Amino acid sequence: MRSFNFFGRLSRAFNDYPSLSKIIVVSTISGGSLIAYAEANTYNGSRGHIAHADATASNGGHALSEVVPKKKKVVLLGTGWAGMSFLKSLNNPTYEVEVVSPRNFFVFTPLLPSVTCGKVEARSIAEPIRNIIRKKNVDISFSEAECVKIDPQNKKIYCRATIDNHSKGEEEFAVDYDYLIIAVGAQVNTFNTPGVMENCHFLKEIDDAQKIRKNVIESFEKACLPSLSDEERKKILHFVIVGGGPTGVEFAAELHDFVNEDVVKLYPKVKDLVKITLLEATDHILNMFDKRITNFAENKFGREGIDVKLGSMVTGINENEISTKTRGNGKTTSTPYGMVLWSTGIGPRPLIKEFMKQIGQGNRRALATDEWLRVEGIDNVYALGDCATINQRKVMEDIAEIFKKADKDNSGTLTVKEFQETLDDICERYPQVELYLKNKQKRNIVDLVKEAKGDAAKESKEVNIEEFKAALSEVDSQMKNLPATAQVANQQGAYLAKCFNRMEECEKNPEGPPRFRGTGRHRFHPFRYRHLGQFAPLGGEQTAAQLPGDWVSIGHSSQWLWYSVYASKQVSWRTRALVVSDWLRRFIFGRDTSGI
Repeated sequence: MRSFNFFGRLSRAFNDYPSLSKIIVVSTISGGSLIAYAEANTYNGSRGHIAHADATASNGGHALSEVVPKKKKVVLLGTGWAGMSFLKSLNNPTYEVEVVSPRNFFVFTPLLPSVTCGKVEARSIAEPIRNIIRKKNVDISFSEAECVKIDPQNKKIYCRATIDNHSKGEEEFAVDYDYLIIAVGAQVNTFNTPGVMENCHFLKEIDDAQKIRKNVIESFEKACLPSLSDEERKKILHFVIVGGGPTGVEFAAELHDFVNEDVVKLYPKVKDLVKITLLEATDHILNMFDKRITNFAENKFGREGIDVKLGSMVTGINENEISTKTRGNGKTTSTPYGMVLWSTGIGPRPLIKEFMKQIGQGNRRALATDEWLRVEGIDNVYALGDCATINQRKVMEDIAEIFKKADKDNSGTLTVKEFQETLDDICERYPQVELYLKNKQKRNIVDLVKEAKGDAAKESKEVNIEEFKAALSEVDSQMKNLPATAQVANQQGAYLAKCFNRMEECEKNPEGPPRFRGTGRHRFHPFRYRHLGQFAPLGGEQTAAQLPGDWVSIGHSSQWLWYSVYASKQVSWRTRALVVSDWLRRFIFGRDTSGI
């Protein structure tokens, strides 16, 4: 009984005073040499609480709100590339973050095509969000729910739980916020083509990849049934990919490798009946890549028997046939198929469409933000990733203010010195200027102005407002929207987290470019996307790589570069180990054909 009372009192002591456990652990490891330090910290902390209590009593109980300010609440919608990057990079403990997403994990989407044919397991490219947030020193909570409405006036979002637990409680709930970060991604764009939603597969989520994998395996199993004719088998084993972008091309390559490396061994009776067709509405596949890569990919697919049909636009799909129209002659054909993958682009989700209507952006394809990723017209709402696009400000809208800021002596003309002093600020605020100078092979704006002035430049070293406008009149033609890629979303999430980490500091000491239409400086430097290169796996252990500096590599060496980059870009050591082990398993045992 005595021992029970002793351990009971000891347990209560540890619960009431958690610091005791730290003291015992430290003393056990270091022989007690750090006990004095732990006790001193505890004592100082206690004295701090006592002094705070005295201050509270002497000030009528109002000191607590001054010493412990209320944390700003940040609500993050989405757990994709942008949301994950923001969470991993955020380290300012003065925020309270609530993550709302219908899925409780992050997916390494570039490897989804590898999941479709058993090269990589689905679980290997998924990292639970709670694994990411539990390692942070920031107060972060997670709710598995879908946001159905945004109310920017009252700073609320309305959510619906996605877990069917048959409870009698409310399924919908509201969440208040001080800052809202929208990173919900995008959905597949069907271009209102009849039959797409009912008859096609997509490749945006893990569920999509698993469904495709199951369908591929079932197609081969079904084609092996003895009751079918050869025509029926050909129809079942006709795989059609609509869209010649990176996803469509990589899936076609993965499927071709699966057929030639595994199907020939497992389904020898039907291996010669397989047909892969790639439909592309434009003149070439992989349009966003260098022409050398595009030509190599088209020639490689042609040699390997992948039927690439360029200029073919899908007009409709039913459960048996896919109808296409050839650009140019307008010829319409219908072809039987076994499975169709639709990979033609993205469009806004219903939540984003409704929100854009609320804020007067209903005629846009994506949510418009400024260069600091703030939704236009709403200071405390940010949007990043595939659901948003940066609406870069045009130089010609601010040309008079730019000239006025540069003309520091108010002479009405700009000297070479005044040009040089303003050049960096202009290029940072308007990146299209730097791009235009690069394309024109000019060192700076001075050379651009000299070109615009012609012979007059020899007589005068100064430029007036009209000459300045003439020199920069074509600059805004260089503006381009950023591509909807994982690389862009990842960089935007890291950038926004950095801004939130330095919010208080930059409020006092702004570090951005000067405000040409006002006084002072912007709080932060604008977001700048840095392109790090792109890959296009083409099958047969060959990959095309296009890296900065017009560096193009195609072949087996690029495939090993692809392996190393994609392994290093995994979000955790757990997923890194799983992905690498899947690759090794495939080399040794072949692809998993269970269809599970």
